[in-house]
Amino acid sequence: MTETPTPADRHRGDRQRAPGTFRVGSVSGIDVLVTSSWFLVAALIAFAIAPRIEQAEPGLGLFKYVAGLIFAVMLYLAVLLHEASHALVAQRFGYVVNSITLHFLGGMTEIDGAARKPRQEFWIAVVGPLASIAVGLVALAAWFVVPEGLVQVTIEGLAGANLLIGVLNLVPGLPLDGGRVLKAFVWGVSGNEHRGTLVAGWGGRLTALAVLAWPLVQREAFDVEPTLFDYALVFVLAVFLWTGATAAMSQARMRRRLPYLVARPLARRTLSVPEDLPLAEAVRRAQEAGAGSIVTTTSSGRATGIVSEAAVQATPVERRPWMAVSAVARTLEDGLSLPATLAGEDLILAISRRPAEEYLLLEEDGQICGVLVTADVDRAFRETPH
Repeated sequence: MTETPTPADRHRGDRQRAPGTFRVGSVSGIDVLVTSSWFLVAALIAFAIAPRIEQAEPGLGLFKYVAGLIFAVMLYLAVLLHEASHALVAQRFGYVVNSITLHFLGGMTEIDGAARKPRQEFWIAVVGPLASIAVGLVALAAWFVVPEGLVQVTIEGLAGANLLIGVLNLVPGLPLDGGRVLKAFVWGVSGNEHRGTLVAGWGGRLTALAVLAWPLVQREAFDVEPTLFDYALVFVLAVFLWTGATAAMSQARMRRRLPYLVARPLARRTLSVPEDLPLAEAVRRAQEAGAGSIVTTTSSGRATGIVSEAAVQATPVERRPWMAVSAVARTLEDGLSLPATLAGEDLILAISRRPAEEYLLLEEDGQICGVLVTADVDRAFRETPH
């Protein structure tokens, strides 16, 4: 399954590793993370498959649980292959992939930015299930030639799990990969990405309702009485599908507002002052000029820092005449100077790469356009038409 960070949250720079995750390696420069919940699921898988291992290899004792844990690791390596397929195709199309996370329900690939074309959306989505089905078919073929015993049980489990993962992920409803395939199809036919997301989102909601009905199907169609575990499992899966579909539909509505975000109109009028100018004098000049921000410069006129509005407000008035304005300015490091022409998702991505409160906007010739404040971006996003 792939995921795009919520547009409304990207500018907050929420790129730190999520709590409860551990980095276990990388694929093509992409961090591979494992959530703490995975260890619980691995233990559950080990206990669930232990009786089957005992049946195939009697007398293993406690080692059957060790074998079960090894099977759980192999199963999640197959999940990693599924997610890595998403990631590598996304990289091939020029997208930045932030991470691959393995969690209790499988895996998730976080791709920076939404697909720009329906063809890209299709291939990024469909390659994961195809990889799982391919692994399942190879394992199924191997099952006929490997010797009976522990190896055959492992191959049998991998074949069944991967085929199930691949087929179920092709169900046409978000947040499943099949939902993104459906979105790409509707988008390609209608030319409207938003419509494609809404159709696939409703597909995900209908799938969630169908999952809830599964215990009833077990009882009526197969004469199998559902267990408490069956009810708990379908509830968790239905909630996962419904919330994922709803979130995708909300993100689609948010993306419709992104084109209204343009850096230049949001820029605050800026006053340039020498670095050693007293803060009180810099504030006086800014108020006199009607400027909403202050930038420090060298004697040659090169911008060196952006004065923090919060730091100025926190400085007592009586101290300002004796403090250089550079003391409350943030040095212009890489990523804090942005083109004034940025707009939409490009603007959000540029801000997310270097979290800050203020950014210096520059014209194409290098002249200062103004200062962009993230609070202003927040406000503009909330006020744009839905």
